[in-house]
Amino acid sequence: MRFLRNLSFAALLIALVFPYQAAVAQSSDTKREITQIAGDLYRFQNNFHYSVFLVTPEGVIVTDPIDAKAAAWLKDEIKTRFNQPIKYMIYSHDHRDHIAGGEVFADDGAIVVAHENAKRTIIGEGRPTAVPDLTFTDRMTLELGGKTVELIYLGKGHSDNLIVMNFPAERTLFTVDFISVKRLPFKGLSDAYIPDWIDAIHKVQDIDFDILAPGHGALGTKQDAADHGRYFQELYVAVLAAAREGKSLEEMQASIKMEDYKDWGQYEAWLPLNIEGIYRRVSLQRRDN
Repeated sequence: MRFLRNLSFAALLIALVFPYQAAVAQSSDTKREITQIAGDLYRFQNNFHYSVFLVTPEGVIVTDPIDAKAAAWLKDEIKTRFNQPIKYMIYSHDHRDHIAGGEVFADDGAIVVAHENAKRTIIGEGRPTAVPDLTFTDRMTLELGGKTVELIYLGKGHSDNLIVMNFPAERTLFTVDFISVKRLPFKGLSDAYIPDWIDAIHKVQDIDFDILAPGHGALGTKQDAADHGRYFQELYVAVLAAAREGKSLEEMQASIKMEDYKDWGQYEAWLPLNIEGIYRRVSLQRRDN
């Protein structure tokens, strides 16, 4: 059985994001919505998580299923609106909050694609999702119905298996968890490799795209990716310098302010946690005097 059971650019975006919306499912604790990004590329929202899917004349390529209920809702919406089979499902990385429920698509025959390290971890950790059928190491291009998506591994960063997905015809890059738009990175930077994460963000600048589609939060632009990388670089340098001066974590949290980013989302709540996350990794990766 393919399912592992676990016992325990404002103006640019206005021009490019079409006004199409599918039916919205809302309750007191769930918001689900589909919006058109560009051409035949759509964005699926399930509360605070997002994935994307590409419609072609020969079928649909979906990405992170998020969870089983979200995946079932999306499958029904795709069938109702587009009447096309789902041929591929691509995982961005192995984290459960993005890839749970993959069996909803896989059991209907979708080919599951991921980085080879993601497959290893999905099996090893018993993630509640479908095991990948097809893996790669550096790059892979999927073609379906005359359309393509480029899968790119940028190295360690947020996990050791996260990939980005470039949709060249739609000028859109789908990135999950390691780049946000005018919002600080999530809390304490769990499952992080630093400074590899910073290097991965810098590599994004070599990819040809216009629209940045994160796994959380608003759409953005290539400049937003550069800004996020700059924030990370400056914070890492500040924490490393403070560590070399012998400052404690508490002293760093009191003195490192990152004022240029005070208008970003979660600045007050997550900056101390970002500092702590980098501090702990710096402490592990350097040997003081």
